[in-house]
Amino acid sequence: MAPSMKFRVAVSACAFALFFGAGPRAASVGPKQDIVDTAIAAGSFTSLVAAVKAADLVTQLKSAGPFTVFAPTDAAFAKIPKADLDALLKDKAKLHKVLTHHVFAGNVNSDDLLMMKDLSVADGGRLIIQGPRATLKIGGATIVKADIAATNGLIHVIDTVLIPK
Repeated sequence: MAPSMKFRVAVSACAFALFFGAGPRAASVGPKQDIVDTAIAAGSFTSLVAAVKAADLVTQLKSAGPFTVFAPTDAAFAKIPKADLDALLKDKAKLHKVLTHHVFAGNVNSDDLLMMKDLSVADGGRLIIQGPRATLKIGGATIVKADIAATNGLIHVIDTVLIPK
């Protein structure tokens, strides 16, 4: 490859990484961690990871998948009154249902979501999808960052915990 072409490819890769917020690892060849470890490494999903552990879902979310996880941030969990959140964390069956309401069995990226009206999730429920891309919503939560690749699927960061009805 000619030096000028290498430069253009490098600049394009850096621009892509900056635009999508992927940081310095964007130049690596694919994801290196599963969904759980990707969430832990991000640092903004401590409540979600604690809930996944409490519901005994770690092994499932570390399995081959693929899975698409709509991952609420710590700020999303902070919207839930403390007493309600504490009660949820103690009720393993209800916690399991809430968490599996955030999981789709398969890969579905943001482009796919834009073409869909709803999505069946692992708890048996359905999430309504509303666009456009700039304000893409799933089940009423806004997707604030999409298409984070993991070795066993994708993560879409959301601003609200999805509570099944």
